Amino acid sequence: MYTDILINATTYENRIALVENGTLLEFHTERFSEEGLIGNIYLGRVVRVLPGIDAAFVDIGLARTGFLYVDDIIVPAQSGLNQQSFQPVDGVENGKKHTNRPINELLKENQPILVQIAKEPIGTKGARLTCNITIPCRNLVYMPLTDHIGISRKIENEGVRNQLKEKIEKLRPSGAGFIIRTVAENISSDELEADMEFLLLLWDEILSKSTKGKVPSLIYKDLDIILRAVRDFFTENIHELVVDNREVYNQLLTYAKTFAPHLQRKIIYYDGDAPLFESYGIEVDINSALDKKVWLRSGGYIIIEPTEALTVIDVNTGRYVGKNDLAETIFKTNMEAVKEIAYQLRLRNIGGIIIIDFIDMDDEQDREDLYNAFKKAMQDDKSKVNILKLSEFGLVQMTRKRLSENLIQTMCEPCFYCGGDGFIKSSRTICYEIFRKLTKDARKIECATAALKVHPNVADLLRNEEAVHVDQLEQATGKRFTITSVPDMHIKRYEIIWK
Repeated sequence: MYTDILINATTYENRIALVENGTLLEFHTERFSEEGLIGNIYLGRVVRVLPGIDAAFVDIGLARTGFLYVDDIIVPAQSGLNQQSFQPVDGVENGKKHTNRPINELLKENQPILVQIAKEPIGTKGARLTCNITIPCRNLVYMPLTDHIGISRKIENEGVRNQLKEKIEKLRPSGAGFIIRTVAENISSDELEADMEFLLLLWDEILSKSTKGKVPSLIYKDLDIILRAVRDFFTENIHELVVDNREVYNQLLTYAKTFAPHLQRKIIYYDGDAPLFESYGIEVDINSALDKKVWLRSGGYIIIEPTEALTVIDVNTGRYVGKNDLAETIFKTNMEAVKEIAYQLRLRNIGGIIIIDFIDMDDEQDREDLYNAFKKAMQDDKSKVNILKLSEFGLVQMTRKRLSENLIQTMCEPCFYCGGDGFIKSSRTICYEIFRKLTKDARKIECATAALKVHPNVADLLRNEEAVHVDQLEQATGKRFTITSVPDMHIKRYEIIWK
């Protein structure tokens, strides 16, 4: 198995694809008109404190105020920090969360505060903010306000974990917190020290800017999506990183020379005639990731329905009729759906509450096997997930951590026909609305004829299946109606012109 990172960089949009053996695993896009905000640090102002929900709204200079929950408020442990930004509270132990204190004792309205965006604004919701600031680098994540050492769970060797922890303990300043990332499993002390020095200097710069910055203002902007992808995904396990922009290619070489010189050889510049994503055959996969229905190899299919509150996934046998009996057909369809659902959740970046309606199975062992198979299929997902066992109705309830908008929210917009409902009135419903309107107006208008301008589908129905009702209406009203088809008219709209 081999994994490639593909980067399609243009002046208007950057697209990142993680491809494993020719299959699109993850897709990320960033448009310059809608740049990502996660990781950005702001000097904000508390505009409203709400003790009833233990939260506060903070103005950080965006269109909507950010949301800061009491659990995400931390008073810094280090001395000499920007007191204007942090406003330590008397009697509260520095450097720790304060879930035992009401929020109105921690924050006051108009108070300046240094915060970081933990979750992008999604839909009508503002950004989720935190005072627990983290600054990632290639090998380390620096937590300046937390006295803690963490190690990636993917580093499983206990001996290696202990060695890494010892290295950090020797190098870190007192009270500084760090998380060791997966790529640092075999890193030397010198490399760790270089990363740590870079992060400490960066934090000093952030603090310096916070003392001079106006409120609200952006203090620190995280890397763009391309450099974040290189920082977070580009490891020794990657086969190639392929980029189709010469300027970005040179930028990545410079970045790799500084932070991962051993990976420079894997960075490839693509200058083929066909567009990069088409050359690798994944442009079709990106478009199909927006479809509601996803077919399974067996002939079954799943339906993915996003809503405001949650995402619902329905499993169906479709064209698959099996070979032996119904129970086997259902079990095989469900097991095939398990892998596809895990793949689609990651590809589409679906988060929040997710309800999966598997085809109901009577056998308890089959239900247990399905649950275990789904948990295993979700193991490679980098987002935090929580999966409950199948309910009596055959439903799996789960949550997947949502940090940013999903693929549909990023690439699509509500239908201007249906307003995002997914349904519009049928042609027959429009016909009967017209009949009621004609009946009502005919009593008040002395004109002998009325011209009906309607959508072609409605016109076809009026001239054929509903023709007998049009004749009856003419006889009842004593009026004459002419029907005109208007191709560019919205199907719900119609125009009645009396003559």
